[in-house]
Amino acid sequence: MEPLKVVVSGPVGSGKSTFVRTLSETAIVDTDAFASEPIGKDMTTVALDYGTLRLDGQLLYLFGTPGQQRFDFMWDILTEGALGMVLLVRGDRPQDFPQARRQLDYLLSRQAVPYVVGVTRQDKPPVWGPEEVALYLGQPSEYVVGLNATDPKSAVKPLLRLLELML
Repeated sequence: MEPLKVVVSGPVGSGKSTFVRTLSETAIVDTDAFASEPIGKDMTTVALDYGTLRLDGQLLYLFGTPGQQRFDFMWDILTEGALGMVLLVRGDRPQDFPQARRQLDYLLSRQAVPYVVGVTRQDKPPVWGPEEVALYLGQPSEYVVGLNATDPKSAVKPLLRLLELML
């Protein structure tokens, strides 16, 4: 089987880097740098995160995008050739949902691929659940999955759902 390129995207702080780090079976490549503007954390991805994962015999290349709008030129580069996408949103930051929706629309306009939305921080209530986020984003509930990006058994859920949608 050919490897599948999966793009992991979402707003700043949604858990993209953590997701790739948690799931990668190989040493990850990241481009973290000190944030030059107040974004709620010290480090931010400025180009990409990259890792690999073998799931049900299928090799996945995971490409995490930067979350900041000013690095959106990397979104175009990283989505080229992608066969699937996971959009992560923080369930405890509904103020980021409009940005997540814009990002999803933008990425799908560039590369129409199967996708799922992963709602992170499900282990840290109070948090919006997958059903609520699906409703807010206008997505079918089967496209939205709750997860904890720091737990491999939980973080893999959106990828399993994505593979189901792709097959």
